Amino acid sequence: MADAPFAPTALESRRPTPRPALGYALVWSAVVLWSLNAVVAKVVLDSAGLSALRLAEVRATGSALILVAGVALLRPASLRADRRELGFLAVFGILGLAFVQLFYFVGIRRLDIGIALVIQYLAPVFVALWARFYVHEPVRQRLWLAIALSLLGLSLVVELWSGGSSLDGVGVAACLVTALAYAGYVLMAEHSLESGRDVYSLLAWGFSFAALFWALVQPWWTFPVELADGSVSLLGRLEDVSLPVWLLLAYIVVLGTVLPFVLLVSALHHVPATRVTIVAMLEPVLAAIVAWVWLGEELAAVQIAGGLIVLGGVVLAQSARSDDRFDTHENVRKMHADVAISRDLARRGHVRSPIFRQR
Repeated sequence: MADAPFAPTALESRRPTPRPALGYALVWSAVVLWSLNAVVAKVVLDSAGLSALRLAEVRATGSALILVAGVALLRPASLRADRRELGFLAVFGILGLAFVQLFYFVGIRRLDIGIALVIQYLAPVFVALWARFYVHEPVRQRLWLAIALSLLGLSLVVELWSGGSSLDGVGVAACLVTALAYAGYVLMAEHSLESGRDVYSLLAWGFSFAALFWALVQPWWTFPVELADGSVSLLGRLEDVSLPVWLLLAYIVVLGTVLPFVLLVSALHHVPATRVTIVAMLEPVLAAIVAWVWLGEELAAVQIAGGLIVLGGVVLAQSARSDDRFDTHENVRKMHADVAISRDLARRGHVRSPIFRQR
């Protein structure tokens, strides 16, 4: 979930000729890459012995370098930001990216990947609750059913009746923190995108501040280079196969972060954001299958059922927020466009616009 971002409606393209089949293919490609990324990250954490802190630092720094270089080359003007926005982007980068990645890695290291991702996928429930009780956004009644399903499914996943003793408490707590932090990420991203910033520059700035934060917490000159130079076992059913650690880290940065993100954003040119998000929610299912095939991680039948119930609740929560808020933003944009047209016509003398007649 910390891998597969929920797609805010503000990202949707207005292109007149969408190609839904291509859009879904792009989303599925992103989900496959993210699902593999969860297992690759666990191999790096367990086999290479790299800490969750260091892995979060590598991912943030590598992603920042690629995104900043790409945006600076293709859309340099979009990187402009005033002092006030820089403060917002710093909070977004540290709380919305650095912390999400850190606790995500802690969670998948201590729990089976499928369980960790299901718990982290509670983020849309927290987003809907924030919208309902803090900003008083209209939400549909299905939110309460979504919460009930999510709590029921979560109790099955953690086997609450046995006191949750079969799961690592720190891992469960880390996944819940990830869900909360990711909810903050989604809300901050929505705010920034609806204010006019494009998604690529937003992520470029966010990962840059995350990288800067990690560089201050643990300077790069203290990085255990000897770990990255060596080769490690891929564990599980691939235990006899070894790959260089630097190659696994490159996958996490390029194929596990930047490329699937670009694929998901590209899919929004062809498929509505809500549908993209729902398809992306298959990540826990596919990641659990990959972890079973690769690492031999097995879930009990009741945990599988609980995970599916949680995802059902998440789908309801994701669609519980009213579309009125997006209609409002669209009406504001149309109003500004109409004013601009009226101003242009008035200047050319083609029409005497009542908007400017009082000046």
